Amino acid sequence: MTDTVKGPASYFPSIEAKYGQPIDHWLGIVAGKTDMKHMEIVNWLKAEHGLGHGHANAIVAYQLAKKG
Repeated sequence: MTDTVKGPASYFPSIEAKYGQPIDHWLGIVAGKTDMKHMEIVNWLKAEHGLGHGHANAIVAYQLAKKG
């Protein structure tokens, strides 16, 4: 029995395939943006790195949830 990945992490395989970087690369970039709000980081990823909205949102949501 395999567990299906749900939530933001379910986007990770397509993010890695589309943008050619491991997910740890993107999480590391986002981790340094502690002075920004969720949507500010999403918009920054879109503008500076060309990520789509859904992919950027998934990365930010996952990283911010880890901080909890």
